[in-house]
Amino acid sequence: MKTDDAAVTRETFDQVILPVYAPAQFIPVQGKGSRVWDQQGKEYVDFSGGIAVTALGHCHPAMVAALKTQGETLWHTSNVFTNEPVLRLARKLINATFADRVFFANSGGEANEAAFKLARHYAITRHSPCKTKIIAFHNAFHGRTLFTVSVGGLPKYSDGFGPKPADIVHVPFNDLDAVKAVIDDHTCAIVLEPIQGEGGITPATPAFLRGVRALCDKHQALLVMDEVQCGMGRSGKLFTYMHYGVQPDILTTAKALGGGFPISAMLTTENIASAMAVGIHGTTYGGNPLACAVAEAALDVINSPEVLAGINECHERFIQALQDINEKYQVFTQVRGMGLLLGAELAPRYQGRGRDFLHAAALEGLMILNAGPDVIRFAPSLVVTFADIDEGLARFEKAVVQVTGAA
Repeated sequence: MKTDDAAVTRETFDQVILPVYAPAQFIPVQGKGSRVWDQQGKEYVDFSGGIAVTALGHCHPAMVAALKTQGETLWHTSNVFTNEPVLRLARKLINATFADRVFFANSGGEANEAAFKLARHYAITRHSPCKTKIIAFHNAFHGRTLFTVSVGGLPKYSDGFGPKPADIVHVPFNDLDAVKAVIDDHTCAIVLEPIQGEGGITPATPAFLRGVRALCDKHQALLVMDEVQCGMGRSGKLFTYMHYGVQPDILTTAKALGGGFPISAMLTTENIASAMAVGIHGTTYGGNPLACAVAEAALDVINSPEVLAGINECHERFIQALQDINEKYQVFTQVRGMGLLLGAELAPRYQGRGRDFLHAAALEGLMILNAGPDVIRFAPSLVVTFADIDEGLARFEKAVVQVTGAA
């Protein structure tokens, strides 16, 4: 007879979880703000943000209050019925963006799956059954479903699962001529991240994004922006497209939308949304009142002038500190990104060693991320304090010394 009364340890993970992750050796058990404590009581500064998810840090009081209140009110109804939190959240997202309609799901991959299906369905029903081509970009990441991983431009995630969905073309990011070479009247959509996340924290150039918008208009194709990682204040504005003055036709958001509670959304215009009909797409949990209540609380805090202004102030402090570290150790070739989504590209002699920096940082009490093997990614809380920035980057400098062997 199997029992489950033994203590859970890092070794337990190797015994019970599907082997698709390689988590750190420590297990976090408590978090508050930008600090986390593990099973042994060791404290960490969290610059990983749950991969840009915990945008208000751990256990933000507004989100805790929303969770407690809704948790004692109504948890779930399915989309056979609607509920008040989903309607409030939808209205607030519409009022804050270009959109007229919202579809809620549970993850970024699901939101992107809905976006790509909508783009093709709109093109097929409004234009031509042959208008199905999707143009996407090398090094892009859009999710883990078979459709989204195929639109993504990272073969390591899409290969090995059999035939992929057809009519998807990949070209280099920030290369407008490459887009011009493949776009035609069979193109239904161009799909991009305004800031490529997993691909190395690479922002789109303004000229590129404006040019893509013009090409979409010329060929009656939709511009789909995946802001799953870079949206919800991460760039210093509520959504990254707002920096560029380029409006998408469809936008997806997740991660920070729920601040740690699973929820995602696809936003679009009335005209595009009207191509859909009852039963064409759906979800059991999407628009769940519990998730929407928490997300509404997160949105109210993030989309405030003081928080958005503070993101830009924290950005400058991060950049200056990383530049100071680099002057001492020459460990980076470039620090790039926007707001509090930053990537430090490793110098040639350290390339391929991204995880070494991640592990060294953990030993020093700091949680960071990689964006590929050659980029250190920082995605802290959007309300991180200057004191936490300073302490975290002091610990990061110690990790740099560990890896580089600098005196």
